[in-house]
Amino acid sequence: MFGLAQLYQLRGRVGRAKLRGYGYLTTAAEQTLTVSAEKRLKILSSLDSLGAGFTLASHDLDMRGGGNLLGEEQSGHIREVGVELYQSMLEEAVQALREGRDEEEFSEKSWSPQINVGASVLIPEDYVADLTVRLALYRRLAELDSDQEREAFAAELIDRFGPLPAEAEQLIAVAALKALCRRCQISKLDAGPKGAVLSFRDIGFPDPMALVRYVQEHPDDFKMRPDGKLVVTGGWPEATQRLKALRGVLDALSRMATKKAS
Repeated sequence: MFGLAQLYQLRGRVGRAKLRGYGYLTTAAEQTLTVSAEKRLKILSSLDSLGAGFTLASHDLDMRGGGNLLGEEQSGHIREVGVELYQSMLEEAVQALREGRDEEEFSEKSWSPQINVGASVLIPEDYVADLTVRLALYRRLAELDSDQEREAFAAELIDRFGPLPAEAEQLIAVAALKALCRRCQISKLDAGPKGAVLSFRDIGFPDPMALVRYVQEHPDDFKMRPDGKLVVTGGWPEATQRLKALRGVLDALSRMATKKAS
């Protein structure tokens, strides 16, 4: 029932100060331990010295595996920024440190919106089997700035690998949303079947007065919360519907932001 790290933590809670404690790990009499369970117990019995945490982590990694960086089970920062941007952001961060560039200046140029639309966005392994090729495609997509470039990218994928799977189509659509979010200074976009919430960066929307007027003109579709977040009302049960609807919303906001900048 418990993983190796959990068992180690439980054992560490037994006994304090001058009092000796005893803990018993039990299983049902008729239940046979699995091979993995026996391995966890053997490892646990060998961790009896100071500094065993690193050894525990190493054994835990060996047993569970390192995960799939490019699969649907992404987590942490890679899930937040999207795998198509993670590699290029990492390279830029290393280069900035080497050149001694100002951290705030670098952050201003390299920030990435967080997009969560409840859709699987990746290039499936059964579509592009070679890991190196997939990584190169992610990097290229992250560098594309216009719809024309993304359309050409999609056409190339179709020509090289066949019809686009749904995950890849959604990946390209999310890349387009991220580009629009950057123009509108939207730091985070969360969308679900009933609508979306848009969070702006500290510097805010480029033309706040235009945004206020737009919200007032569409009271059934938009609402500005006291914390400055924009709520979009919609009925989008499918991920494809959310992507299409959000594209329309961000296109309208982008036109306002571009008009202010010009």
